[in-house]
Amino acid sequence: MWKATTSMLALLLALLVGTSVTVAQEKIDLLGGAGLDDWDYHLIEDVKKEDVWSLEDGILTCTGTPLGYLYTKQKFQDFKLSLEWRWAPGTEPGNNGVLLRIASEPISFLPKCVEAQLMHGSAGDIWGFYGFKLSGDKQRWREIRGHKALGDFWGVGKIKDAEKEPGEWNKYEITLKGGDLTLVINGEKVNEATDCDVLAGPIGLQSEGGKIHFRNVHLTPLSAD
Repeated sequence: MWKATTSMLALLLALLVGTSVTVAQEKIDLLGGAGLDDWDYHLIEDVKKEDVWSLEDGILTCTGTPLGYLYTKQKFQDFKLSLEWRWAPGTEPGNNGVLLRIASEPISFLPKCVEAQLMHGSAGDIWGFYGFKLSGDKQRWREIRGHKALGDFWGVGKIKDAEKEPGEWNKYEITLKGGDLTLVINGEKVNEATDCDVLAGPIGLQSEGGKIHFRNVHLTPLSAD
């Protein structure tokens, strides 16, 4: 007997009552399949991708230097992204970030994009670089003007700290749908932004001064029908 999936049932119900519904598509393992062959990169120094990023037994290691970012060759607009990260055991935690809706070629060591921050002690902050638009809680709103490398940028400080001790695995759950961005760390909602620029762009993982590990990087595209 034919069995409808949950998504199909939701879509049929929406059509019957004349409303829209967000439909999740098939989950993509961004570190599976062809591995790093599905990723391109930008670095401020002339070194090879494999000198900075390596993938072994499902764990992506980034040395943290030089500055730059690894990014998917495929573009995504609306999605749920989940990943795990930890600062390499025995090393000092540093800075990093997950880049979303990359909207330009590299401008410095970063492109125009919105970032879900990973810097130790600030994981969960949201930043918009090079004119990427977003809004958020006025009490947690931040603007940086005249930064030597990044110029003017802005963002929303995290609601709470949910990051584990350095060396332990953390889980990021990022939902970006239309203009709305929500960040969850280790099961706790830590931030949200609204009015984000809506466009399709690559997903990026930074190299920014700290040896870091990633695993279980999965993305589920979302579409409204």
